[in-house]
Amino acid sequence: MNLLSLIVREFVGMFIDDEFLAIAVLMVVAVAAALAFWLAALPLVVGGVLLAGSVAVLMSSALKASGKS
Repeated sequence: MNLLSLIVREFVGMFIDDEFLAIAVLMVVAVAAALAFWLAALPLVVGGVLLAGSVAVLMSSALKASGKS
């Protein structure tokens, strides 16, 4: 049982190593989905939100990891 829990923990850790990054990306996708489905925004706007949000999250995570933020 201990080996199984270790394997599961390592497997989950591969995908959710940085909790901030995972949650922030999910939030960007949720905002884009809300724009697309509930507010009927143009696809170009939704794509722009995804692009700008992803770049902002990546830069924020990189600054946080480097210790400057």
